[in-house]
Amino acid sequence: MSIPMPQGHIPILFEDNHVLVVEKPVNILSQADDSNDVDMLTLLKQDLKIRYEKPGNVFLGLVHRLDRPVGGAMVFAKTSKAASRLSDVVRRHELGKLYMAVVHGCPRKLQGDLTHYLHKDTRTNIVRTVPAGTAGAKEARLSYEVASNSQDLSLIRVRLHTGRPHQIRVQMQAIGCPLYGDQKYGANWNRPGQQIALWSVQLSFPHPTTKEYMEFRSIPPREFPWNQWDVATMV
Repeated sequence: MSIPMPQGHIPILFEDNHVLVVEKPVNILSQADDSNDVDMLTLLKQDLKIRYEKPGNVFLGLVHRLDRPVGGAMVFAKTSKAASRLSDVVRRHELGKLYMAVVHGCPRKLQGDLTHYLHKDTRTNIVRTVPAGTAGAKEARLSYEVASNSQDLSLIRVRLHTGRPHQIRVQMQAIGCPLYGDQKYGANWNRPGQQIALWSVQLSFPHPTTKEYMEFRSIPPREFPWNQWDVATMV
């Protein structure tokens, strides 16, 4: 079955024989789940199969994930060797991930480090902060910096040090600054239909074969609330 690409295509930021770096559109799964909704891995495999006229199955390895409503830079491995080496990069915390987010209010400290323990309810797909030592809880760490604010919203840079599900969304909500448009963790602040303002703006990692340090950027669309600032100059 042929699956149409969202809005015609997925922008490619970089591609060689080993890695594929793309700009993930919003509201697409990173990989398939029980919903049977379209996902990045399936879309990109199909695209590679068509573009390179490949027979049979196409290999593409998922290196990291972005939440369904989140857009921006995302890297995939085109060979099993690259997948293994990039997985090691992730384990060693050498995959640099910088996000920009728009939050309600403004954090009390304009920059800081956040550490929480998060527990995911797999039945409801809800992540909550819990006390340290709670069974099944995992430590979540990030650094943030307020880049600017406008009226009741703030633009923040977030650098992840761990990669937990819904991490940025839950940790910012935990300090009283839920993300703009986040229906799951900011329902009291946001209206139905608003798009979450969280974007993967920069990825950096050593190339799996050449070891060359690589950095890629993706800028969110110039629409509200992003258009309150010149985000491209703040990454």
